[in-house]
Amino acid sequence: MTTILVTGGTGTLGRHVTERLRAAGHEVRVLSRHTPPYAVDLREGGSGLDAAVTGADTIVHCATSARGGDEQAARNLIAAARRAGAGAGHLVYISIVGVDRVPFGYYKTKLAVERLVEESGLGWTVLRATQFHDLVLTVLQGMAKLPVLLLPARVKDQPVEVTEVADRLAELAQGAPAGRADDMGGPEVRTFDSLARAYLKASGRRRAVVKVPLRGAAYDAFRDGGHLAPERAVGKATFDEYLRKRFPAAAPHR
Repeated sequence: MTTILVTGGTGTLGRHVTERLRAAGHEVRVLSRHTPPYAVDLREGGSGLDAAVTGADTIVHCATSARGGDEQAARNLIAAARRAGAGAGHLVYISIVGVDRVPFGYYKTKLAVERLVEESGLGWTVLRATQFHDLVLTVLQGMAKLPVLLLPARVKDQPVEVTEVADRLAELAQGAPAGRADDMGGPEVRTFDSLARAYLKASGRRRAVVKVPLRGAAYDAFRDGGHLAPERAVGKATFDEYLRKRFPAAAPHR
């Protein structure tokens, strides 16, 4: 039996990875800020992090924070793994398709963490995936709080089902270090406009949809498809299928 540490193990992706690894018979340690016995803020490190990594054969790094600090968190995790001799066999990191092509702040951070992983001296695997269905829905729900849904013009997306990414990440975690794994994209490349209209229909919301041209290098890169992987459309579940599960019988509302 292998001992595997999953950082961010209670999050959108991490909890599914944890379930799959446990089902495969591994001892899985879940590290998150508020879940004992490994309640650790990776940005701060400390003795709790050392205890979490000690004895771990593999580390799956899913933790991320919208508040920033991902680079420091990765440095702390790698340093702890080195001290303990843990994860030396395998450090697995989940990243995003296009982090090296789209000059968007969060993408720059993910790319920086990729480089830390690659230069860690540990065996490593990096999997890049397109945006999860969950993220696209969250963005659209936030936009729908206004009476008009304002969308970036001429931008497409390729959302993927998070459980499918969890399947692949768990598979990689149980194998030998693979370096950069093949990218993983959703089954369809669609305009953001079509995704928004699908969400409105499924949720029963009524909103005018307006496409707005934006400025800047990041927008240009998104518009040019730098975050897409049409040649790696290996996901199976579509956004429409995801919406049917989330809104099985939505009644129209304002």
